[in-house]
Amino acid sequence: MINHNIDLRADFPILTQQVNNEPLVYLDNAATSQRPTTVTDSLLRFYQTDNANVHRGVHTLAERATNQYETARRKVQQFIHAAETSEIIFTKGTTDGLNLIASTYGEQVVQAGDEIVISIMEHHSNLIPWQQLALRKRATLKYVGLTAEGELDLEDAATKITDKTKIVAVAHASNVLGVVNPLAKLAQLAHQHGAVLVGDGAQAAPHMAVDVQALDVDFYAFSGHKMMGPTGIGVLYGKRRWLEQMPPYQFGGEMIDFVHQQSSTWAQLPYKFEAGTQNIAGAIGLGSAIDYLSEIGMSQVTEHEQRLVNYLLPKLVANPDIEIYGPHNPQQHTGVIAFNLKGLHPHDVATALDMEGVAVRAGHHCAQPLMAYLGVVATARASFYLYNTQQDADRLIAALAETKEFFSHGVIKSK
Repeated sequence: MINHNIDLRADFPILTQQVNNEPLVYLDNAATSQRPTTVTDSLLRFYQTDNANVHRGVHTLAERATNQYETARRKVQQFIHAAETSEIIFTKGTTDGLNLIASTYGEQVVQAGDEIVISIMEHHSNLIPWQQLALRKRATLKYVGLTAEGELDLEDAATKITDKTKIVAVAHASNVLGVVNPLAKLAQLAHQHGAVLVGDGAQAAPHMAVDVQALDVDFYAFSGHKMMGPTGIGVLYGKRRWLEQMPPYQFGGEMIDFVHQQSSTWAQLPYKFEAGTQNIAGAIGLGSAIDYLSEIGMSQVTEHEQRLVNYLLPKLVANPDIEIYGPHNPQQHTGVIAFNLKGLHPHDVATALDMEGVAVRAGHHCAQPLMAYLGVVATARASFYLYNTQQDADRLIAALAETKEFFSHGVIKSK
């Protein structure tokens, strides 16, 4: 169990501030997380003592930078249980990684008449690359629907995935519905039909233990900034057999073996996909974030968030003024809870909550097809992480009550 004493929360100075004269309650972790001082210190230390480009120099600073950069890659490999470091590619983030797959592997294998299968709950980052690939290739994009409880419909998936399917791309965890999708079962389905499975791990890697070999995913992408790392750094995992056959995504320095006037050859994995100067400090910061998470233990992170959901979700479900999207059973739910306060636009709700110091997200959450499927334009969304507490959940409940009272009767508490 994570002990939320002063020591842990002291690792996150941003959480100590006041917003609109109220102590900050940060519940927008699905959009981006906060960073502990160990991560920000690692960035400062690199820039002040070791700043140099990687791989290219033999001087001391270059060797230090290269060692830290490649150490970060090994940390990622161990964190997601990849078979080898050459299967770990540093990217700008989840979006960049998914576009890399669509623009390389997808361009290679998808032909006219083929099928790409995704789910209706996908974030635009795991939707538009496949949509545009299907349009370019005159392929068919198919959507797996949801059960009545808001979970992925595996029976529908078994129908939609056929021998014409070349790629199945599904979020490991939804950024709206708060469900965890059975990637291992989907991988088995995809592989039975000769397709590959792409996992969008943006909402899963920060919150639960991930074993890409046990899941048997062919590709898996996630972002550093959602797991307490810097912005602008992400990871794409791919099985070596696929990465070896894929062409480079970008061209330039670092990704080459030898350049002739009229032709070039490419560097070995993973450098073939890391053209130009990479986000060196970002990778080092991500490694520091992985150290922080690993010290706590991912099972502890998951259990803590589950306790918060067990406490909060039944209270929200029991409130007749609140509509919950996704499963109502806390055991089927991650720390992401999408909701609407009946009769109010979610932007108004989020603005009112902000006046109470409670930060949530409002909008379509980059999932417009899902919003249409649910019959709403937008929702509010509260999302929890390891530094949130039961007191934060209580503050959200109280702020929602204040918001309902204000919009109903124009009454708000005095401060």
